[in-house]
Amino acid sequence: MDEELVAIAKIVRPRGLRGEVVAEILTDFPERFDGLETVVGVLTDGTRMDLRIDASWLQNNRIVLKLAGVDSIESAETFRNVEICVPESAAVELAEEEFFDWQLEGCSVDTVDNEHVGIVRGLMRTGGTENLVVENEGREFLIPFARAICTEVDVEEKKVVVDLPDGLLDF
Repeated sequence: MDEELVAIAKIVRPRGLRGEVVAEILTDFPERFDGLETVVGVLTDGTRMDLRIDASWLQNNRIVLKLAGVDSIESAETFRNVEICVPESAAVELAEEEFFDWQLEGCSVDTVDNEHVGIVRGLMRTGGTENLVVENEGREFLIPFARAICTEVDVEEKKVVVDLPDGLLDF
C-alpha cells in the first residue's frame, strides 16, 4: 500500500513563459520548500505522479515552483489544481501536543461525560485560538482548540475529549 501523503501546496495557475507554477502554501512551515527536490503530485482524480522541483521561491505569500520538464505555459496549465505532497514520514516534526490539521480531521469528539459531540471536519484559524470544526448530523459546531476545553487529544486513536463550558453547544 502506498504511504499516506501530506499536502504542502496546491497549484493554482501557471506563471511566466518558462513553465513555472504558482501554488497556495498549505503548510505552516514554508521553509520546508528550501532544498526540497522531489514531491508527489496528486491530481484531482487521485492519480499520483512523482515530480522533481528544479527551483522554488516565495512570492506574495505563495510559492512559485519550477518543475523539471515543465517548460511552457501550456504544460504548466496541466498542473492546475494538483496538490504537491510529501510522504507522511517526511512531514515536519512537531513538538509534543502539536498536531497537523490532517491528524485532527476525522477524530471523534466526545465530552468528559462520554456524550458524542461529532467528528472533526477541519480546523478554522481566526488569528487567535484555532477552532475545531465539528460536524454532527449535518450541523456544524466550532469548539475552541484550547487546552482548557480540549482536555485530551489522541490522534492515534482518533479521539478528542472536551470539557465544554455551559452554553457552548446546544444539543
